[in-house]
Amino acid sequence: MLSVAELLERFNAHLAGLNLQRSPRGLYEPVDYVLSLGGKRIRPILMLMAYNLYKEDVSAIFSPATAIEVYHNYTLLHDDLMDRADRRRGKPTVHKVWNDNVAILSGDAMLVLAYQYMAQVPEVHLQKVLALFSQTALEICEGQQLDMDFESRKDVTEAEYIEMIRLKTSVLLAASLKIGAILGGASDEDADRLYQFGMNLGVAFQLKDDLLDAFGRVEVFGKNIGGDILCNKKTYLLIQALEHADADQTELLGKWLDATDYDATEKINAVTMLYNQIGVKQLCESKILEYSDLASRNLEAVTLPQARKDELEQLMRKLMYREV
Repeated sequence: MLSVAELLERFNAHLAGLNLQRSPRGLYEPVDYVLSLGGKRIRPILMLMAYNLYKEDVSAIFSPATAIEVYHNYTLLHDDLMDRADRRRGKPTVHKVWNDNVAILSGDAMLVLAYQYMAQVPEVHLQKVLALFSQTALEICEGQQLDMDFESRKDVTEAEYIEMIRLKTSVLLAASLKIGAILGGASDEDADRLYQFGMNLGVAFQLKDDLLDAFGRVEVFGKNIGGDILCNKKTYLLIQALEHADADQTELLGKWLDATDYDATEKINAVTMLYNQIGVKQLCESKILEYSDLASRNLEAVTLPQARKDELEQLMRKLMYREV
């Protein structure tokens, strides 16, 4: 088994060699920019790791792994535009460097490119892989719509929120693992177990992102802290705050949610202070642990020697213990 560092080095070298020097440059320069921002490449690395559980030559699936990374970055490009986010991975977002129209069109081009790369899988697996990829892409759109719907609601339940992040975040992690397993020749049962591992890992991962958005550090997180608070996003933290706040806390939280004219720093500080008073950080940490444990059990059930699964286990732990 290759380590995460080895897989990342090989995959980054592959990405660096992609030929996206096409015309018009106004369409493809933002694509190059987005892919050059780096990041952990978690989704393609998960695909490569699942494949590497069964086969050694991971370069054989660099094309579908590229598809996953290009697709993921397409979703980020459009998410940043919809959220009016200024930073991604510590750098200005595409709509800030260029403009909204460029972000939309270059994102659309990335979606097409992702399908072109995914279609390069062996023909014997093509139908199954494309069906899973297409279903995943549709579910991510459903999750994004739910996320937007929740912005105007104050009654979002924990169950609704978990379903939203399952669709918006978890399904791509899960599909990455399952596609890698399918291409590696895993049994249907093990491919499904790895899918469930990715699903539970994805929920824990997004809950950790919620925590980092409020309590992280910008130099570690790569995005401005408090962005979810400014957008009134119904994160796990806000949902739990609304549920557990006393009367005075509820009134103050409601004022900040309804406010249209405010100082951004003041709002972030005020809402974060309420989160600390209510104790939602601890509630979120407990939920992260719950889904991490489920993911561990899914991985344990995969019918391979534990030594071959150690890298996946270690990656999961690393993602869950990102610095707050």
